[in-house]
Amino acid sequence: MLILLSPAKTLDYTKDFDVKPTAPAFLADSSKLIKELKTKEPKDIASLMGLSDNLAALNFDRYQSWKASKSISSDSQPALYVFQGDVYQGLKAETFDKKDIAFAQKHLRILSGLYGEIRPLDVIKPYRLEMGTKLPTSKGKNLYEFWGSKIKDNLLKELKANKSELIVNLASKEYFTVVGALPENIEVVAPVFKDFKNGEYKLISFYAKKARGYMSHWIIKNKVTSAKDLVNFKEEGYKYSKKDSTPEEPVFLRK
Repeated sequence: MLILLSPAKTLDYTKDFDVKPTAPAFLADSSKLIKELKTKEPKDIASLMGLSDNLAALNFDRYQSWKASKSISSDSQPALYVFQGDVYQGLKAETFDKKDIAFAQKHLRILSGLYGEIRPLDVIKPYRLEMGTKLPTSKGKNLYEFWGSKIKDNLLKELKANKSELIVNLASKEYFTVVGALPENIEVVAPVFKDFKNGEYKLISFYAKKARGYMSHWIIKNKVTSAKDLVNFKEEGYKYSKKDSTPEEPVFLRK
């Protein structure tokens, strides 16, 4: 099984950890994207990404100083601890022991506009590059065309290594789109989380993002590798609703 997550915009390089880092698989491709981004002025970055002047200036500086890194430093640390935000608050990586981290390294993947695909212990530098960014490169007009089938091919390779055909998609549509069409034998399960509000169950983005983190945390802690076991998820008040679910989209409700 592989669990897929989106990255986060908020980054934290101040956490303590005791792990052996790994290097992202597509650093050469990341360097090509950075080379393109280094040609952009802050105003170009602001326009391209819809950022404020301050954020555009921050990311201009990030691109100019970015260098491919395979080791830990003050600004190059494992993605598992760097990413913050709603999903990662739910993931609660700081509670993982060594067995949990080993399981996560084998089964959890973070999709990224800059890095393509990241394992939890892969070191990353500060960046901002969402997958939906329409950044022209020699490979096409956006990041989906830049990455092509590379990410999908690598996921299939990793699934084969795990002797599995199951993907639990907890990433957003923006990020999962880069995976593209998968072979028919691959089972993709995309859990849906709804909260009760104004007399009905609704998908509320803030809570749904946290719930994706809760489920990832629960899978890692319980070493879940089968789709049929996902219905046992009952964290933070969510419960499986059989009548609202399909095999591809199990629905979890919370009052």
